[in-house]
Amino acid sequence: MTGRLDLAPAATPEEDERREAARRERAASRWIGLAFGASACGAAGFAAVYATGGQTQLEGLSLAVAFAGLAAGLGLWSRRLLPSGGYVEEHEPFDSPPVEVRLTTEALAGPESPLRRRGLLGLLTLALGALAGAALFPLRSLLPFDRARPAHALRVTPWAAGVRLVRADGSPVRPDDVPAETFVPVFPEGHPDRGDTPAFAVRLDPARFTTPPPGGHVDGIVVYSLLCTHAGCPVALYLRGTARVLCPCHQSNFDLLAAARAIAGPASRPLPGLPIAVDPAGFLVATGDFTSPPGPGFWSHE
Repeated sequence: MTGRLDLAPAATPEEDERREAARRERAASRWIGLAFGASACGAAGFAAVYATGGQTQLEGLSLAVAFAGLAAGLGLWSRRLLPSGGYVEEHEPFDSPPVEVRLTTEALAGPESPLRRRGLLGLLTLALGALAGAALFPLRSLLPFDRARPAHALRVTPWAAGVRLVRADGSPVRPDDVPAETFVPVFPEGHPDRGDTPAFAVRLDPARFTTPPPGGHVDGIVVYSLLCTHAGCPVALYLRGTARVLCPCHQSNFDLLAAARAIAGPASRPLPGLPIAVDPAGFLVATGDFTSPPGPGFWSHE
């Protein structure tokens, strides 16, 4: 019994080289696509973090991913997919010779033309567009639009007419909750975490006031900002019997009997007062915002 065995012709070295070149090109294209995709994701992540309130470390990480992916993709594209070689020309011609025009046309229309790799061009466009879109978020922060301008925003706090004074646990404060010579930290209802809102209430003898409190008083209860006007530290040390509060950071001393005037230390401004009243339910409420900007108001000085 005889049979015939058909053998496929062996590939020539040129064919093997073309297959290997095509394999390398496909692998490079995948890596470039991944790099551009990572760049787009990084830019989208930056925009998302910024739009939801911002977090410095995450914003830096997402921008690093966006720019690293873009740089890696462009670098791989130039090294792996663009033709390379040495070219020598004696001088720059004034007009493009027909041969160069033909070669340029062939290069742009040939299999190695970057214009033929539309998928990678699309991913590059996506990465650049995502970065450009992400850049609009911080740029928008420079414009006020419907938000207050920075100087105005620094002057305004959530304290307003009718806002109740509450403790850290959210419970409202009645006048009887502030005994004589007692230091009670208070916050505006609904905004306990705002950095510019902490205040304190203390009951003093109105007959001892040498200067009327800027925010008035309710049966001797006065309320002042808890933030030192020097560097913004909390003036959390109350000196019983003296009606003075002390900032532990730089030892600024404020006299509550003299409208919280600074009498020692580096602070130069008095503590801002908070005007208060009692609502129909018997709770202490604000009747307006602080009488002056809370904390270090250097930005508001002329």
